[in-house]
Amino acid sequence: MRRTNDSESVFCMDQTSRGALTSMTGFARVQGAWRGLAWHWELKSVNGKSLDVRFRLPGGLEHLEADLRTLAGTTFKRGNLQVGLSLQGSSQAERVAINEQVLARVTELAKGLRKSLRAPPIQAESLLALKGVMEVSVESISEQDAGERDKALLASFKTAVAALDRARRDEGKRLSGVLAAQITKVAELVAAAASNPSRQPAAVKQRLKDQIERIMESGAGLDEQRLHQEAMMLATKADIQEEIDRLTVHVASARDLIASTEPVGRKFDFLTQEFNREANTLCSKSSDSDLTKTGLELKLVIDQMREQVQNIE
Repeated sequence: MRRTNDSESVFCMDQTSRGALTSMTGFARVQGAWRGLAWHWELKSVNGKSLDVRFRLPGGLEHLEADLRTLAGTTFKRGNLQVGLSLQGSSQAERVAINEQVLARVTELAKGLRKSLRAPPIQAESLLALKGVMEVSVESISEQDAGERDKALLASFKTAVAALDRARRDEGKRLSGVLAAQITKVAELVAAAASNPSRQPAAVKQRLKDQIERIMESGAGLDEQRLHQEAMMLATKADIQEEIDRLTVHVASARDLIASTEPVGRKFDFLTQEFNREANTLCSKSSDSDLTKTGLELKLVIDQMREQVQNIE
């Protein structure tokens, strides 16, 4: 079996390998209930430079925000999160009573009207429908019950956070596949640039010879030895080996980031900037149309990769 060197191993790495990237995009909806109270949490997440959590809570539950923020921060490191809580029903007991005094007064008036109008007897449901006859009061929830309700809400929110985390990780797996394919394409283009015929010693020598001959034929009267020295300096400046070496290292670093289990979004974003810088330099140094075409295609893939990286936690 033929042994490969380090640079070859970078280009030949299995592109099907997948890491544990986490996306900052996701959605989760979780329902919960306690006694006569039902609710559902909705969590939406998009990309952001840091972790920013915004809550939309019903009145009277604002005191939960600190605990909710702590729970979110335990799981997520980056992203803009919108958290909404919707309630149905009530955890407070309702007490229904009849105002005896009002009922007696209304009944007395009704009897008088019935006699004068010769109307049929008034039905009980009609009396109860009159304002003030029936009184509905809400008993305030005890401190112990409020604590149990809050505990149930927090436990339900924790479940919602876990669901959102799964959604973000599922999206991260998809991103891993896209990025792995893009990195493989970058590696192939770097290899193509490295093996471009214009970089062969014979081609470089011939190109320099042709340039010197054109200058000498112009009759400028320049010193031939000085021209050779200047030509060699220009050839050194135009060499792209340094850019190829750096791009090769960047490819290996990108694959390490994909395999990482830590949040790597910021590191990956910085790395794509380095990719782009080297690709720009490669294009500026190129004196061959095929090499320039390879460099432009490299820039395109790097731009596409950077767009995907913006969603990584």
